[in-house]
Amino acid sequence: MPVSSAYRPDPRFMTLGPEFADPVAPADFPQTTLRWRHDRAAASVGLEGLGDAEWLAHFGRFRPLPDNQPGPLAMRYHGHQFRTYNPDLGDGRGFLFAQLREARTDRLLDLATKGSGQTPWSRRGDGRLTLKGGVREVLAAAMLEALGVPTSRAFSLVETGEALERGDEPSPTRSAVLTRLSHSHIRFGTFQRQAYFERGDNVGLLVDHVVESYFPHLADAPDRAVAMLGETVARTARLAARWMAAGFVHGVLNTDNMVVTGESFDYGPWRFLPRNDPNFTAAYFDETGLYSFGRQPEAAFWNLQQLAGCLTLVAESDALIAALNGFAPAYRDELRAAMLARLGVRSRDADADLDLVNAAFRAIAEGSESQRWEPFFFDWFGGAASEARAMSGPRAGLYGTEPFLAFRKLLAEFEMDRPDRLAHPMFAAPEPVELLIDEVEALWAPIADHDDWTPLYAKLDAIEAARVGWGLQEIR
Repeated sequence: MPVSSAYRPDPRFMTLGPEFADPVAPADFPQTTLRWRHDRAAASVGLEGLGDAEWLAHFGRFRPLPDNQPGPLAMRYHGHQFRTYNPDLGDGRGFLFAQLREARTDRLLDLATKGSGQTPWSRRGDGRLTLKGGVREVLAAAMLEALGVPTSRAFSLVETGEALERGDEPSPTRSAVLTRLSHSHIRFGTFQRQAYFERGDNVGLLVDHVVESYFPHLADAPDRAVAMLGETVARTARLAARWMAAGFVHGVLNTDNMVVTGESFDYGPWRFLPRNDPNFTAAYFDETGLYSFGRQPEAAFWNLQQLAGCLTLVAESDALIAALNGFAPAYRDELRAAMLARLGVRSRDADADLDLVNAAFRAIAEGSESQRWEPFFFDWFGGAASEARAMSGPRAGLYGTEPFLAFRKLLAEFEMDRPDRLAHPMFAAPEPVELLIDEVEALWAPIADHDDWTPLYAKLDAIEAARVGWGLQEIR
């Protein structure tokens, strides 16, 4: 197999034993047609040399990777779904396929699936994924990465030749299997399952596994559970802040859709904001707005509280509460940093930074009827260096109105961070790369109508160019 020297298998999760996962077999699909492979991500784990036939053998038929897991594992977990506890969960249409090290960072990464067939946790589901659902995740993951948001990456999408019946899509609809590359697939709900059965021994075992596998700098902490919670709190605060700066609405922030390493993961009916609206929801079934855009930090904190509750089986409550109390200040700092990054300017001091961030949010809010979310950051990226560009662009009239004057005055006091980025060709365009729902539907239509993938691939190329142009570094 043509793996490179960067390929370093490290299958650790399987050592936890049968209380945490079940061996399963992948579905035997009628066909495997490669629709997407993330070659940049593949290079980071030494798999870029696979030919398409080998790629399909591993990510369509799930032949084990060399010296890696001998077979797929459906992970066991519980979770709160819209804050109602559900003990009848687990990997119902996916599994952990392999674990390996990232070349640049030495991080342990997971390759896991969605739509790979039935498992003991499928309940009455068919274990499949619609092709449209896979396309949506490929797009969302690419856009989140471009905007500097910690996220799982869509590693592979393979069409599988089955006709699926779904209530929320015109049916029969096409099928696919998606493989994700993530820092971890250990959910808050992974801990919840062990706590539900009052298995403090397994909670402790899981804490040790997370620390040793993902947070080795905490290995010598006097209380690993408290230290792990503190790290997860900090990473979750960063994640929530970057969602807010990106205008991203996850849609289904259940505890089984959040991972301890703090990445965007398993987002379903996601949306990017068209305009500023804290009440904007992504899921049509979110009737109370529990997971609306403006409530995402609250939802993230509530989920952290459930994780902390599991850890009371192995740690003192007061210490866990102290770790939880770090969320609010961490979120404020991370939101400030995320907004400055999106505006492409350097920090001055905490007070000046907060004044600018607050002014930006006020400007977006007061101009929300005319101001789309993404163009605001595109027009003003670099601060004063983009003043002439913004004031000669399609929104110049809006930027001359009262809500924007205070923002522009404050922004002019900040230096641009890495000014060379403005030389990227995308800043010569009148509009930024966006990913609103109407465009997602428009990209799907030619695939559904006459199997034309050209618009989708062109969009992914544009998002990749934007990733390079923005130069936003995901904070690991």
